[in-house]
Amino acid sequence: MDTAFPYPSRRMPVLARNVVATSQPLAAQAGLAAMRDGGNAVDAALATAIALTVVEPTSNGIGSDAFALIWDGSLLHGFNGSGRAPAAWTPDRFRALESMPTMGWESVTVPGAVDTWVRLSERFGKLPFERLFRDAIRYAEDGFLVSPITAAAWAKGVERLKGRCDFRHAFALDDHRGPDPGELFRHPEQADTLHAIAESKGQAFYQGDLAHKMLLHSDSEGGAMTADDLASHAGEWVEPLSCSFESSDLYELPPNGQGIVALIALGILRFTDLASHRVDSPEAIHLQVEAIKLAFEVAFREVA
Repeated sequence: MDTAFPYPSRRMPVLARNVVATSQPLAAQAGLAAMRDGGNAVDAALATAIALTVVEPTSNGIGSDAFALIWDGSLLHGFNGSGRAPAAWTPDRFRALESMPTMGWESVTVPGAVDTWVRLSERFGKLPFERLFRDAIRYAEDGFLVSPITAAAWAKGVERLKGRCDFRHAFALDDHRGPDPGELFRHPEQADTLHAIAESKGQAFYQGDLAHKMLLHSDSEGGAMTADDLASHAGEWVEPLSCSFESSDLYELPPNGQGIVALIALGILRFTDLASHRVDSPEAIHLQVEAIKLAFEVAFREVA
């Protein structure tokens, strides 16, 4: 162990040709398996992301958005897979509210992740689209052991949403609790959903049976989403933004996301003496914190 290193560790160095980094080992295994089967980095990223909707549902979901930066060896590509607001959302609809809703259909935009999976697979992937779902479906059908951090977040979610029977049906055990750390959790209905998405290359999600079920639920809750909102969704290929710092160029997607905050902060730090301070020293941390604060202030005012 090198005690002179700022973050000493007893971990042994390892060497590998392919690496998948994620917060959940089972999801990482799904990505590695995709590469072992002849897939490339995009296949691995997609298989990992799809698996995370099963094994870490507290932070990932089929109904989410997705963003991607992809280097093809000569060109950097950007994809904005965020969904738009329902067409019926107008300023008047929310004018009487003091803040934007955080629960229910009034907080839901068109989900863009599924379309992102399809588009990235079509353009860059090597494996068949259905193959990307194999491990996620297996985890959902056979079950997986819930990790401690996910279990803690799950318990908070159950407490927050315990009044909703639809949530309890899908995500609560014994109708009132989240799974304990290390407890086996199965989700066969999510496996069915993933099967439908895989077999239809996303069509079932935006125009088929899954779309119909989402709209029925939206209507029953007073939501504004329509079949046209779902069917017309399409993510966008965009040109990444960049900012140079020291000897590196850093890239982010342009707004509507907030990756631009990082670029603004780096632009501010170029006019400081950050490099003269020791890494993680109070002076260095102070400069970075203040740069981030200013960058977010600009983004909140100028972007969203």
